[in-house]
Amino acid sequence: MAEAGIASRRRAEEMISQGRVKVNGRVISKQGSKVSADDRIEVDGKVIKREKKVYLLLYKPVGFITTVDDPQGRKTVFDLIKGITARIYPVGRLDYNTSGLLLMTNDGKLTFQLTHPSFLIDKTYQVLVKGYPKQSDFRQLEKGICLEDGLTAPAKVSKIVRLKANTLFNLAIHEGRNRQVRRMCQSIGFPVEQLQRIKYAFLDLDGLQEGEYRFLSPAEVNKLKKNLPSG
Repeated sequence: MAEAGIASRRRAEEMISQGRVKVNGRVISKQGSKVSADDRIEVDGKVIKREKKVYLLLYKPVGFITTVDDPQGRKTVFDLIKGITARIYPVGRLDYNTSGLLLMTNDGKLTFQLTHPSFLIDKTYQVLVKGYPKQSDFRQLEKGICLEDGLTAPAKVSKIVRLKANTLFNLAIHEGRNRQVRRMCQSIGFPVEQLQRIKYAFLDLDGLQEGEYRFLSPAEVNKLKKNLPSG
């Protein structure tokens, strides 16, 4: 049901419990029931079909939020996506003031695998901080920062450039905590001035301008899935 775009997995479980789902004409109430591509599945009397999988890479600008809608009326990343009828969702989030690479898809299984920290998918950010961190500060970022929600996993710092009043560097992490990079840098005393996600696994922003997007090629999708657990 999630793959057909009918509802989220949690909502689908509720609909099953409510007796609104039939498989081959029989009401099912057991969670996790197995079905095949040949089975006829109905929700509220309507036959459902699996949505075609869509995999999209967006160059998110600053000033857009990563949700379907916003009670405050701010622009969302969906305002940048035109002509796509599939119910796609962001893979993780980028906050309002962060730009860069955002994956979007209707493949729930892949989304879970890409966002779960145990699967060690690197996300690389270009970070501009105020001031000049020392090597000991960068080593602390790499070792792990104790935040209010726990110790961060080891990170990777690279391409450090000293500017007039700031420092620019790349930071790769595989977690996805809320505002994690900003909080890590604030913790060592160097607040973030600008933040951009420049890579997700092997994918980058090459060929895109802010606000533009492209579809992943079958080869890119296969490469994303290749080394992920099959469970």
